[in-house]
Amino acid sequence: MSVEIKVPTLGESVTEATVAQWFKDAGEAISAGETLVELETDKVTLEVPAPASGILSEIRVDVGANVEAGATLGTIEEGAASEVAVALAPAEAPPADRRMAPAVRKLVAEHDLDPAAIPATGKDGRVTKGDVLKFIERPDPAESAPEPPPPPVPARPRAEAGREERVRMTRLRQRIAERLKEAQHTAAILTTFNEADMSEVMALRKQYRESFEKKHGVRLGFMSFFVRAVITALKELPAVNAEIDGADIVYKNYYNIGVAVGSPQGLVVPVLRDADTMGFAGIESAIRELALKARDGKLALDDLMGGTFTITNGGIYGSLLSTPILNPPQSGILGMHKIQERAMVIDGKVEVRPMMYLALSYDHRVIDGREAVTFLVRVKECIEDPQRLLLDV
Repeated sequence: MSVEIKVPTLGESVTEATVAQWFKDAGEAISAGETLVELETDKVTLEVPAPASGILSEIRVDVGANVEAGATLGTIEEGAASEVAVALAPAEAPPADRRMAPAVRKLVAEHDLDPAAIPATGKDGRVTKGDVLKFIERPDPAESAPEPPPPPVPARPRAEAGREERVRMTRLRQRIAERLKEAQHTAAILTTFNEADMSEVMALRKQYRESFEKKHGVRLGFMSFFVRAVITALKELPAVNAEIDGADIVYKNYYNIGVAVGSPQGLVVPVLRDADTMGFAGIESAIRELALKARDGKLALDDLMGGTFTITNGGIYGSLLSTPILNPPQSGILGMHKIQERAMVIDGKVEVRPMMYLALSYDHRVIDGREAVTFLVRVKECIEDPQRLLLDV
């Protein structure tokens, strides 16, 4: 019995995915639940498991092709793997170090080529489509007549002489680029700056770090303080938590805080849902879980949807000051930066304090300058006097 392999539901606002990788070739055995194919959307990478055990009898969509939700990727022939393999396994396959993708194998068969004769340049000695095309287009020595040497060609710059590599952008990276340009073209983005004295937060972390980690099983970081400070400011200035929808402004009475994290695929912004209901331990645990999922490429679409405000921390990479770009359709994003000791005048005296520059980029169509400045000052006050966060004042 044949079972179709379908593209799963891709999530809200995602209509298309790209086939990134097949983990099995036609004719190979597969177990139900085993990862069979990987799809890239403009938000996450999805792994499609085999719906049944048997033999992968057909691959209908090659790597690089775009597919919609519900489309058929291929078919599996159910039954004893050994019996089905006898009927479906292709002719003698090339050695393991010369395995080819289905599209490459088809091209080799169409031109009746010997895979062993094709110089391979792919990873782990794999033959790529480019290798096959180059092999097909090579001149035939029997038909080639001696030609005069070509005229001398000016030496290419070193940067072009085999020192470049062209790699197609992943679908996620393409979408990141599109959204950033969309934000610049659509929103009226301004940035306001301030700075926060981190002395009190650092002292509080030092005092309770060990007991906090022992009780909750997670480290007490700076991000939980900023999440709580941002929520306090958002409650007082609801325009910063709003978005434009056509001719309307939609005010959000909930606080889903996006936290920008780096991943192998690019910058992603998983969301802490209803962050206002979380304590410090809950925030730190959620951020840790989302960061691990981002690192391992395990973020689900739901992890990235529904944010109302974003926080990004360039300080972990050493950034001293930057202007963050909005994450549409949100109207505000807070940029944290590196903590650096600087000379500050305190009560008429010069003291060395650990300072952090803060940046709020905002959509001026929704948020007035007064609101933006007030918001950032409120965040600063909460960070410099963290007891406010505990007393909600």
